[in-house]
Amino acid sequence: MKVSVIVPTYNRPKALKKVLDGLANQTQAPHEIIIADDGSTQETARMLALYLAQPDLNVHHVWQEDKEFRLSMIRNKAILKAQGDYLVMLDGDCIPEKHFIQDHLSLAEKGCFFQGKRVIVNQKSEAQFTCIDMDSFARRLTHAMKFNISNSHHILRIPFWPAHRMSKLSGIRGCNMGFFRKDLVAVNGYNQAIQGWGREDQEIVVRLYKLGLKRKENPFKAICYHLWHPENSRNNLGKNDMILEKAIASPASFCESGLNQLISNDKSNIDVSNNNEID
Repeated sequence: MKVSVIVPTYNRPKALKKVLDGLANQTQAPHEIIIADDGSTQETARMLALYLAQPDLNVHHVWQEDKEFRLSMIRNKAILKAQGDYLVMLDGDCIPEKHFIQDHLSLAEKGCFFQGKRVIVNQKSEAQFTCIDMDSFARRLTHAMKFNISNSHHILRIPFWPAHRMSKLSGIRGCNMGFFRKDLVAVNGYNQAIQGWGREDQEIVVRLYKLGLKRKENPFKAICYHLWHPENSRNNLGKNDMILEKAIASPASFCESGLNQLISNDKSNIDVSNNNEID
């Protein structure tokens, strides 16, 4: 099964480089890595040039104009480009543990999407933290004790730990999730009516539940390390809450503004090359 990793980013090239280094050091490599860039400056493009030139990594850079926070749209553009059967959403400030892709593949199950866990790297250690700090349990433990990392119980990887299934919204974190591509297409992808920070992940999960899917979790596999950053603006959260409430109240699993809007809109100009792609 081919795995495409979709990595949203916005003007954090140093963090993104650490994520790419983590993906380059996996026990099982993904088929491709798609950088879903919500309008970063050329500093990000310059950093990515080295990775785009490495054929073994198969990195693609999908870019759209900076019109404030449009995470749903840039994720949808990446979904349309993806060649994988299984899509892993990994934020551009979340460094994957070296078994990350292997674990996602082992946990993939038809009729489910996977919600992964994160360890939070605090402000004190964010600048120097890299994938090297996770290459053994001893290193992870030392780092957790030294810097008081949050959610540090997830540094344990227990391959035989059983997964569990549920249907709830609490604890949804879009920074580490796995989906069969056909399921995302069936609900028309992320709702592009949601702009600004917040609720895009819960909203698509609501519609996946209505499609009949279950949420799958495992606290000790497919772990990533979330680098600290200042909070995003919540200015549009009230409107996004209303969109989420509408999705909860509706029987529909299909959103009006999603993948189909990009497919039918000639102005999206999605380029299928490995170069920057223009909105």
